[in-house]
Amino acid sequence: VLEIDPGLANTIKACNNVLTVSFPVMIRGQIEVFTGWRATHSIHRLPSKGGIRFATSVNQDEVEALAALMTYKCAIVNVPFGGSKGGLYIDPREYSREELEHITRRFARELMRKGFLSPATNVPAPDMGSGQREMAWIMDTYKHLYPEDINYSACVTGKPVNHGGIKGRSEATGRGVQYALREF
Repeated sequence: VLEIDPGLANTIKACNNVLTVSFPVMIRGQIEVFTGWRATHSIHRLPSKGGIRFATSVNQDEVEALAALMTYKCAIVNVPFGGSKGGLYIDPREYSREELEHITRRFARELMRKGFLSPATNVPAPDMGSGQREMAWIMDTYKHLYPEDINYSACVTGKPVNHGGIKGRSEATGRGVQYALREF
């Protein structure tokens, strides 16, 4: 439709970086291995921004496509962020609160250690299957790994108000969307 050069079109579609992590977590006396992704589509503006999806339907192709859509969305509305997206292959309903916290914190540590989560470069948000609670766990994990970073609270968005979040966010993201849709 745009009649642009095919090379430019491929450049626009491609993600700058994609990280795949697999990590073990002890669950109910058994070791389970979880797989997650974080794709950074564009760093033309920093930080890159985008949610982390917790679902059994998530995969690398989906994460890359959603990261590209975040770049386009931010560019269209002139929000000063690049596009990023993450996903963890998990059905969060199958785990207790404590198990989910342990898994989420471990995933966050993997992303941080590889440079895919930081207030300066890559900021996650809630998405399908994750919400304020998970963002608070991620922020707390970041604070403990990088206690010298005075901007630690900016490492995620969509956190609870009492953890530096903003009012009105929960009904627009993560599990809040699912609850809001049930109202209709």
